[in-house]
Order: sequence, then C-alpha cells, then structure tokens
Amino acid sequence: MTEQHIPGTKTSFWQLLKQAVKGDVKEFTTGSIDKAIFLLAVPMVLEMLLEALFAIVDIYFVNGEGTAASSTVILTESSLAILYSVAWGMAMGVTAMIARRAGEKDFKSASNIAAQAILLAIGFSVIISIVGLFFSKDILLIMGADKHVADTHFRYTQIMLTGNIVIMLLFINNGIFRGAGDAAIAMRTLLLSNAINIMLVPLLIKGIGPFPKMGITGAAVATTIGRSCGVIYQMYHLFKGKDLIKLTIKQFKINNDIIKKILRTSWGGMFQFLIGSCSWIFLMRIISDAGEKATAGYGTAIRICIFTILPAWGLANAAATLVGQNLGAGQHERAERSVWRTAFIAFCFFIGVALVFFFFGEHLMRFFIHDAEAIRFGTLCLHILSVGYMFFAYGMVLSQAFNGAGDTKTPTIINLVVFWAIQIPLAYILSKSFQLGPKGVYFAIGISEAILACICIAVFKRGKWKLIKL
Repeated sequence: MTEQHIPGTKTSFWQLLKQAVKGDVKEFTTGSIDKAIFLLAVPMVLEMLLEALFAIVDIYFVNGEGTAASSTVILTESSLAILYSVAWGMAMGVTAMIARRAGEKDFKSASNIAAQAILLAIGFSVIISIVGLFFSKDILLIMGADKHVADTHFRYTQIMLTGNIVIMLLFINNGIFRGAGDAAIAMRTLLLSNAINIMLVPLLIKGIGPFPKMGITGAAVATTIGRSCGVIYQMYHLFKGKDLIKLTIKQFKINNDIIKKILRTSWGGMFQFLIGSCSWIFLMRIISDAGEKATAGYGTAIRICIFTILPAWGLANAAATLVGQNLGAGQHERAERSVWRTAFIAFCFFIGVALVFFFFGEHLMRFFIHDAEAIRFGTLCLHILSVGYMFFAYGMVLSQAFNGAGDTKTPTIINLVVFWAIQIPLAYILSKSFQLGPKGVYFAIGISEAILACICIAVFKRGKWKLIKL
C-alpha cells in the first residue's frame, strides 16, 4: 500500500470503515496519509453531521408552529453564537495541545490539560446562565424580534442560555477526544444526544401521549436533555481509565499554569469565532429588517448550509489532529501533505453540495418550511451561496490546520480582515445603499468566503505555522 492511497478492495474499505467507527487507531504519525485522513475523518464527519442534526430536527418541528416560532429559534441561535465561539475556540486550543502531547506520547500531561479545560468551561457557562436567566426577553428584542414574539417565546431562549453548560462541555470534551485521536467517542456522544433529542422534540412540542404540550419551549427542553445525556456519556469515558485520556478527581484542582497555557492557545480560536459570530449577528440584524418571513427563510437556508458545512468541518478537524500529532512527532512535511490532501477531499465534497443547492434548493426549502415567501428568500440564499461554495473547503481546512498547529493568531487576523473589514461593510452597502435587501447579504457571504480561502492558501504556503511551540 502506497502512502497516498487507501486500500482499493471492497473488503479493505469495510475493514477501514469498521476501524474508523470503532476508533481502534489513535496514533497517526506513520503510515498512509489517506488512511489516516479516512480513519479520523469518518467519525469526525459523522460527529459534525450529528451536531448539525440538532438544528435541522428542531427547525423541522418548530416551523410547524409558525414563522414567529421559527424566527425565535433562529434569533436565539444567533445570540448563542458568542457561546459557540468560546466553546469552539477553547475546544480547538485544547485539541491542539492534547494532540501535541499525544504525538510526544505524554498522556499524563494531556489528561491534566483536559481536566483544567473542563474547569474553564464550567466557569464560563455560569456567567452565560446568569445572563440567560434574567435577560432572555431583552436579548430577543436586541436581535430584532418584535415585542409579541419576545413575550410569547422567550422561554425557549431562557432555557437554551441557562442550560448552556451542556453545550460547553459537549464541545470541550469532544475536543479532548479529537486531540487524543479518539474521534469515535465524540461521534458516539452526538449519536446518543441526537437519538434522545429526535424522540423528545415532537413529543414535547405537540404534547403527544403523557407528555405536556410545550410548543417551542419543548424543543429547548428536548435539546438540553439530549445534550446532557451526551455529556454524561463523555464523562464516563474520561473517568473510566481505559482510554488514552484518564481523569481523576484530584486533577480538578485549579492549576494556574495549565489554565494560562490553555487560554493563551485558545484565545485566538475564541476570537476567530467571535469575529465570525459578531458578523453573523450583524448579518442576521440586516435580514430581520426585511421581516419575519425573510428571517425564517434565511435562517432555514443557513441551517441547511450548516448541515453540509459541518461535515467539511469534520474533515478540517481531522486535518487539525494530523497537524498536531505530526508536529509533536517532528514530522513537519507529513503534516503539510496531510493538510493539502484533506483540503482537496473537502473541495470535491463541496462541489457536489453546490450542485445540489443550485438545482434542488427550492425542494430542500419546501421540506422544512411551507410559507411561500420564506421559501423564496431561502431558495435565493442557497442559489447564491452555491456559486461560492467550493471556496469554503480550502478556507475551512487551512484555518483549522493553523489552529491544529497552535497558530491561532494567523486565522484570527485573517478572519478579522475578511469578516469585519470586508463582509460586514459589503453586506450593508449591497443591502442598504444598493437596495438589494437580503440578496445583498447573500452576495457578501459568498464573496468574503472566496477571499478568505485565497488568503489562507497564500499564508499557509509560507510555512511559519510549522515553527509554533506548545
């Protein structure tokens, strides 16, 4: 078997698939690069698909409650963007640090990092819970909801924000598993969480059988319960002592040195996503000016996009783990080859997705929402974004490669320039000055993502990310 090819026989493919799902292989510094990508990417792609499934399932059932209900969910998700930014950013930093220690075979240090990361996640979530408990209505109003929507549906926002600890821990713990090369556990965690969510969402929204009819509040309760079960499953594996990362209670004593290293490594990742999230919030604010039908259509279309983007994030996360482990093992060229190969695979995937969006965008929208005007807004969004979709692959994979190397500063600067200096002004000018409305936002997203990809390629080729020490 050559270094660049997965075995071609059907038997070998199924054996590899079984290995990937089981997570038998956790060290990826030797052997075939394609095999390493496959073994890491399969569970990571499935993990990301399952994460996206939360949003898809919720919006499918919530849309049946009307556009006011669906716009509440979408606006709440936008307000949660800051939380997701911190969770994703910290998870990326933790993944990079643990992957580097795994490459060095220092699993005791990796376990200590994991424990301190969990403490950080809990501390941050307490602050968000307090904000969510007392200011949910205000948050919806700030995001553009009218007073009736805020008064009627604020409980959904309140539950999602006050229960944010399960979101934080889900992201951080899966980052720990990914860094250790154990992506299969992260995948199984979300499989469990989604199974519970899918069962509970229709029961609690509609009040089927012995369950109370809770409307969209039921979606928040179901999602929180599902994620809580996933966190319990994660903690079981982290504490049971049979995996590479083995936690004990005594490790949960605050260690300022490790916490400082985690924050130093993660701040760039957090800020990257905060930059993108603030841009997302601003874009959503522009869209909301066009009314709740535009908000519902755009929000549904973006959730469909997320369902396809997150699998590519799975590939990008695989690249980050490969970079971290191979740099830890001193294999710099192997790390670089892994990134280019992963980016090409993601590129091919996105071409297929773009074709589906372009030719079947309206059918996808009709599956999730029934309002004709909302369908029109969402279909237009899918059509425009499909044109620039192929650029997403290189931007995503290369950004994650920087993060996997511990170079969170570079993609932070790139995101700052692209999203705040280009995307936000362009969206405002096209929407307001040129009076394109939501269409102007769609164009701005596609153009800025293309620019992001070009910048990432140019900077990655310079190779300074190989020199980062963790």
